[in-house]
Amino acid sequence: MHENIVKIRRVKPEIRVLGVDDGVFVPHSKGVATVVGVVYRGGYWLDGVMRTEVEIDGMDATEKIASMITASPHYGQLRVVMLNGVTFAGFNMVDIKKLFERVRLPVITVTREKPDLDDIRRALRNLPEYENRLEAMENAGKIIEVHTRDAEQAVYVQIVGISKKDAEKILKSTSTRSNIPEALRVAHIIASGLTRLKEKV
Repeated sequence: MHENIVKIRRVKPEIRVLGVDDGVFVPHSKGVATVVGVVYRGGYWLDGVMRTEVEIDGMDATEKIASMITASPHYGQLRVVMLNGVTFAGFNMVDIKKLFERVRLPVITVTREKPDLDDIRRALRNLPEYENRLEAMENAGKIIEVHTRDAEQAVYVQIVGISKKDAEKILKSTSTRSNIPEALRVAHIIASGLTRLKEKV
C-alpha cells in the first residue's frame, strides 16, 4: 500500500470520476491508438469526454494520460481516475503510481478478468525498456477482488492514492448498469467506435 492516501470524507452519489479506456485493440496494429476519457457524476450523468493518442507498444501512456487529464476543463472537479487495467495500446504500460503523483488524484484500475502477471512479464521481455515496463506493472501493487454488484461476478482492481475501503465504495456507487463503473463502460464503447472508424478510413 502506498503511503500517500487522498482522504475522501464521503462518497457522494454524484462524485465526479474519470474512466479511461483505449477500446478494442487490433492485434499487429502499428502507429498510435486512441485513448478516451469519460467524465461521469457517479454512475448516472455523463459530464464530458476527452481524448489523446498513445504509441502502440510504446512508453508514453502515463504522460499522455496525465496531460489529457490536467489539460481538461473538468480537471478541477474530478475526484478519482479509473483505468481499464494498466496496459494500453498493446503493452504501453501506465505507471499508476507516477500518474497519481502527476495528477494528484487517486487511481483505480479495473478489469473483468484477473490479470495473469506471469504472462504479462513474459510478453514484456519481447519489448524494449523491459525494466521500465516491469516497474510500471509492479507499481500498480496488489490485485484486489471486489464485488461491485452483489449478485454479479467480481472485478479485479489495483489502487494508488486511496484506501481499499474508499475504492470499494466508489466502485459500488458508480457501477449502476453492470459490474464495471459507468465511466469505464462508456469510455470503452466510445474508444472502440473510434478505433473501428479509423480502420475504415
